[in-house]
Amino acid sequence: MIILENVHKSFGSLKVLKGVNLTVHEGEVVSLIGASGSGKSTLLYCINGLEKIDSGRVTVDGTDVHAKGTDINKLRQKLGTVFQQWNSFPHLTALENVALAPRVVSKLDKAAAREVAAAQLERVGLKDKFDHYPSQMSGGQQQRLAIARALAMKPDYMLFDEATSALDPELVTEVLDTMRMLASDGMTMIVVTHEMSFARDVSDRVAFFKQGVLAEIGPAREVMESPKDPDLQRFLSSSTR
Repeated sequence: MIILENVHKSFGSLKVLKGVNLTVHEGEVVSLIGASGSGKSTLLYCINGLEKIDSGRVTVDGTDVHAKGTDINKLRQKLGTVFQQWNSFPHLTALENVALAPRVVSKLDKAAAREVAAAQLERVGLKDKFDHYPSQMSGGQQQRLAIARALAMKPDYMLFDEATSALDPELVTEVLDTMRMLASDGMTMIVVTHEMSFARDVSDRVAFFKQGVLAEIGPAREVMESPKDPDLQRFLSSSTR
């Protein structure tokens, strides 16, 4: 379980998160929607400790993420994060990219790490790309490679920060299909997305953010089809997806 309690975060005088409360349960998919700059991505970074909070509390399986004694590197092994940019190592093949963290962090031997990497690459539909370098792969394939890298650490949670926003439209579907597969496998996921059909059809709940406030949250179809907040109504009516 991931719990955020009255979380505040500012960058200088700009208040990005204003008292956010959110609980994500095991096996749940929660999509965060809202205009750019509403605090969605910052929320993810506060969950995995990439950004410090000003006040409040973030706990992952009972561990206070921002407590002084927390081993943040160990905690992050529970939290697979996929960013907008895939950030693969260009000089390593797909198999080597995915095997790197299991070798360095989990201390697996080379053969075991490659076995883990092969399994995760196959899981995301890249069985035929083991020996390809990132430059030889499409954007969608590179993003699926990034998902495989995160999965190789056997996380309990996956955090997606607009994983399709940097892709050409024709490549979006293959990444969303991979995320749908993870959801159907029971992976707990928090997804920042502008893909409204994914939010409606795959999420258990949808949370709408505006100006750092969690303005509305509820069952996905209820929020997407019968929104109560006027700003959410306008946001959804202007969305093209």
